Amino acid sequence: MGIIGLIGKLFGIDAAAPPDAAKLDATTEAALARSLSALPAGERGWLTLSEARTLFSTEGAEYAFGELDQVGREKIKSFAAQHQSIINFMPMVEQRVYFVRE
Repeated sequence: MGIIGLIGKLFGIDAAAPPDAAKLDATTEAALARSLSALPAGERGWLTLSEARTLFSTEGAEYAFGELDQVGREKIKSFAAQHQSIINFMPMVEQRVYFVRE
């Protein structure tokens, strides 16, 4: 292995890219709970921000889970905790909510 290959190995240049997170079934809270329970610990799954809003918020699209939507934020946080998960909102670019199974 040459120096370039060694540097690549050290910095993970030729490592395979991790697969995208699984799309969770968000048709209902029960379906979402089943999808989360199927995720292995440490794995992440996602649903669209619109799907999360439908399930957990009464606010319009531009306000859901924002600073003024304390009820929606608490509902989704409580749901995540109940299903041994943490959440990460990615509203700007991806329009997704990620759940990571603890």
